[in-house]
Amino acid sequence: MHTRSSKTTIVAIVLILIAALGFSLVFSGSYSRPALANQNAGPSTQDLRAGKNYIPTKVYSVQDDEQILKFFESLRVADVSDGMDKVGLTNTGLMSPEIHALWKDTVHYKHRFIGIAVTVRYVPTNKPPASAMETGPFDRWVGQWYNQLSSEPFVPLIRKGTALVIDDAPDSDVGSIGSNNIMGWQVHGCVGVVTNATARDTDEIITEKVPLYFRKPGRGIRPGRNEIESVNRPIVCGGVLVEPGDVIVADGDGVIVVPRAHAKEVAEYAKAILDGDKAGRRNLYKKLGLPPDDSVK
Repeated sequence: MHTRSSKTTIVAIVLILIAALGFSLVFSGSYSRPALANQNAGPSTQDLRAGKNYIPTKVYSVQDDEQILKFFESLRVADVSDGMDKVGLTNTGLMSPEIHALWKDTVHYKHRFIGIAVTVRYVPTNKPPASAMETGPFDRWVGQWYNQLSSEPFVPLIRKGTALVIDDAPDSDVGSIGSNNIMGWQVHGCVGVVTNATARDTDEIITEKVPLYFRKPGRGIRPGRNEIESVNRPIVCGGVLVEPGDVIVADGDGVIVVPRAHAKEVAEYAKAILDGDKAGRRNLYKKLGLPPDDSVK
């Protein structure tokens, strides 16, 4: 009995010591550190050298977009700005006033648009321009540049309600947007285009009545001037972060970007502001004997 009791006591003491040691190691982090390290393991140095995006692109369905756009029907930049204030995003999303409407329709407001952002980024090229050459070789050089370096891979992403937002090369005299391709984008469902840079064929775009918000005219073609860098990644346009799926509202006051996560709450408050504004102005129209127009309907 004495021997068995001693052995039992020794085993019990050993078990107690093992348990205590385990508790001590867990408490000190000795056991948890490898697991924690695995959980927090970031990309390797090799991965980082190959390039790494840290803001994920969220993907929304057509139905999601349609529902959000209904909330924003008829809203103006000013109303939406008030909604942004309400949710604590004061002075957030308002693009620089330098980004302005190419043309305005002050009767039916066809220059206004509300859409869901598809984003594009072009960068200035560091490749040499073409040297003087015969027409055939020059046309082949231009075609190769368009096909290989400065194409439009975003076109398949355009659908009904898309707002195309382009971060381009603002210091390059390049017309990435022209009277032909802007209409092609419209055919696919694009409701309006915003760029922090330039467009060319501006007379024709005004005649075509495609909503365009830009910084200034550009005359040159893309070859020899810019290259496509990314599609549907976060960009900066007019000093504002634009993520794919954000809501873009544009009118004579400029452009505002509503982060998708806050869109419904912003729109609900903005709608109340607009309704109140219209009611007040309808009263004033009656007092002044003015006929109703699209701004109070």
